[in-house]
Amino acid sequence: MSRSKLREKIFRLLFRVEFHSDEEFALQEANFLKDEEQQQMTEEESRQVTEKCESVIKKLDEIDGMLSEKTTGWNLQRIGKAELTILRLAVYEILFDDSIPVSVAINEAVELARKYGAKDAPSFINGVLAKFAKA
Repeated sequence: MSRSKLREKIFRLLFRVEFHSDEEFALQEANFLKDEEQQQMTEEESRQVTEKCESVIKKLDEIDGMLSEKTTGWNLQRIGKAELTILRLAVYEILFDDSIPVSVAINEAVELARKYGAKDAPSFINGVLAKFAKA
């Protein structure tokens, strides 16, 4: 499976964070992996998805703090849930995952925004992430 497809699966699992408590998330993760579509993933791909998602969740407070600083005039509660999840994943990749070039993380985030975000989401995502690329 391509890295883009894996990233999309990570996004889809990470998106559930906004709607479930920490205690419920383990069950959500299990349900996600049992889903018929997800069963097409190999064991290694499933491991990659869950590990990356869990790594992002561990850094969520730190990532949200940085996003709050960079999104001047935008309270995180005002940002759409899909867009916020895309930003969180991309910021994690830009700042904490050395295996992914910054330009790839931004491009993939913009592509996710085209598919899952609101009409103006791709340009918003690109603008916010550009601030992280300069840092």
